Amino acid sequence: MSQHTSADVIVVGLGVAGESIGGQLAKAGLDVVGIESELVGGECPYWGCIPSKMMIRAANLLAEARRIPGMAGSVSDISPDWSPVAERIRKEATDTWDDTVAVERFQDAGGHFIRGQAKILDTKRVEIDGQVIEARKALVITTGTAASIPPIPGLKDTPYWTNREAIATETLPKSLLVIGAGAIGCEIGQTFARFGVDVTIADAADRVLPLEEPDSSKVIADVFEKEGIGVRVGLGIERVEHSDNEFRVFTKDGGDPLVAEKLLIATGRRARVDEQTLTSLGLSGKPGPLPVDDRLRVTDGVWAAGDVAGKGAFTHVATYHADIVVRDILGQPGPAAQYHALPRVSFTDPEVGSVGLTESQAREQGISVATGSAQTASSSRGWIHKAGNEGFIKLVVDADQDIIVGATSIGPCGGEVLSALSVAVHARVPVSTLESMIYAYPTFHRGIQDAIRHLRADQNGK
Repeated sequence: MSQHTSADVIVVGLGVAGESIGGQLAKAGLDVVGIESELVGGECPYWGCIPSKMMIRAANLLAEARRIPGMAGSVSDISPDWSPVAERIRKEATDTWDDTVAVERFQDAGGHFIRGQAKILDTKRVEIDGQVIEARKALVITTGTAASIPPIPGLKDTPYWTNREAIATETLPKSLLVIGAGAIGCEIGQTFARFGVDVTIADAADRVLPLEEPDSSKVIADVFEKEGIGVRVGLGIERVEHSDNEFRVFTKDGGDPLVAEKLLIATGRRARVDEQTLTSLGLSGKPGPLPVDDRLRVTDGVWAAGDVAGKGAFTHVATYHADIVVRDILGQPGPAAQYHALPRVSFTDPEVGSVGLTESQAREQGISVATGSAQTASSSRGWIHKAGNEGFIKLVVDADQDIIVGATSIGPCGGEVLSALSVAVHARVPVSTLESMIYAYPTFHRGIQDAIRHLRADQNGK
């Protein structure tokens, strides 16, 4: 262990945000101690974004192969094989869940690394394995989130999966029940189904992807039905049992239990903040995300960034926060945090990209809302694409200001098309400007122009 008794900066948690902050500050010449109890790099490279997208890429290849008939000939045999996927995750993404390279990267930047569980004593001091280290300039808390496990009777004592076990599995089950129909549950569920697993996705909400536009939920639900994925929404769960290598989930509607070999819990994430940490920082309330201002300051000398700041559990938010924290600690100029154009993508097939406000959120804020939409399949590129062309582009517009305040892009490249919409929402580009620009043909993003035309036709009563 490092024998530091003090440092300019202590970073507790070296996930995406913490590693970036610590590394940048160390390169700037500050004495930085970084503490991590698990793997340097955090959830994203080992159990989240990177390996899950490798799984999805493989599953999408299988889906594309199944779309060949009627478009490019015939396919005599498609034989899914999980072993190369699992091997790629081990070798290319996670080094078999070994963070040696990441630790060395942090140390090469000039940071001092300590492996262990930190206890925050106050706004300046941290204890780890009996050693107390004091932050002379800044304490940065980037402890991230963990899977949130609902208090379902019987669940605790069963071998259920979270995203971590699903990502790390080397063999697929015959059947999988997913509790939670958000992005994680839908992505993993669809991936496993395309590899031949009998998948059912259940949620207490009344639709899949409940945070997205209702039309997005319908598109994905329809695709799931075509692919043989069971969807049970509006479902209350009474209890869980496990025996003989089988899960049985009993529902409050009194019907037959849902039965599967494996059970994946994908019901959200919780901030890694306990009551002791809140008390030590002089904060009150229940454990949860740390309160931050627009410079990610929690209190004098303390910053929080990434998932633990409660502004969106996304890697892109963590990296965005990291740059703001670094500038603030170094006293450099730069913009404060803004979230009016926060983008997100559910990497289902089709991809669901969204930015800013949904239509219902905009109306709840009292905005004078106008909308425009265009079906992906009706566009030239969508028609050409044919199989797998489900989707649409929807614009949520502040009619008084003539700016887009939210948008959805769902389709074969929904997350990529979202980039243009994110720029428009972030920069508050007038719709009239977007209306008059040139859109490359034939592209999926050209659907933005079609959605604007629909918007204007509605506004003009045509």
